[in-house]
Amino acid sequence: MAFFNFNNKKIYYEIHGKGKPIILLNGIMMSTKSWAFFVDVLSQNNQLILLDFIDQGQSDRCDKPYDHSLQVEVLKALLDELKIEKVNLAGVSYGAEIALNFTIAYENRVERLAMFNSSYRTSPWLQDVGEAWNLSVQDPTNYYYTTIPVIYSPEFYNKNRESMEKRKQLLTSTVFSNKDFMEAMVRLTKSSESFDAEKKLQEVQTKTLIVSSENDLLTPKEEQTRMHQLMKNSDYVMIPSAGHASMYEKPVVFITLLLGFFNASDLDISIF
Repeated sequence: MAFFNFNNKKIYYEIHGKGKPIILLNGIMMSTKSWAFFVDVLSQNNQLILLDFIDQGQSDRCDKPYDHSLQVEVLKALLDELKIEKVNLAGVSYGAEIALNFTIAYENRVERLAMFNSSYRTSPWLQDVGEAWNLSVQDPTNYYYTTIPVIYSPEFYNKNRESMEKRKQLLTSTVFSNKDFMEAMVRLTKSSESFDAEKKLQEVQTKTLIVSSENDLLTPKEEQTRMHQLMKNSDYVMIPSAGHASMYEKPVVFITLLLGFFNASDLDISIF
């Protein structure tokens, strides 16, 4: 739990456990605190590194618009700060987009890449979803209804209705009422508007795991299957009956895929 300096901004990160390092990157509305439930199991046999991007969590806010390249350089600065030459890199949603862009820019620094519920581009669909988010920032309740229900599968949301109501009260009365947080969310959302890595995907040689969810409404499975087609050294898995926040809906599956992919050795089965 520490800070490092990046372009005169304080960037927050955490290190848990020892072993082969795994950096796990936040979704757009997340922070390092969002992973509290997973820390113990993910750091039992690995070194788990968490990071708040600029405009997230305990890291400093930005005072002007930016794109993904800024967060890519934040991630590189973290590796340099920790003197890590090569790392297993994972991300969900926004974090996976940054992880992909980082791999394209600094492939020699990435051992393996795992992307959950993400895409290789901001599609017209996702662009308009983001615009709807930004148009609702002045009203905490409107922002909740615009952003939160679509993160989950309908099955999970309906089944957990009581806890969702409690979360709505918490978010609308605190987080979504915080002007600083909402201004940061607008910048984070806008930072993805120009994201399109399609032309670079065929150049990526890093062994990659691409994970979809059957009922992901934000980054539909067609986005991940296209990415898998273009990334020749990728494997593809779809999680049934889950939405965009697959790590919360299917935590055991999420943990199994993440640790299994990063810790499994390559096997030579050419004899078969």
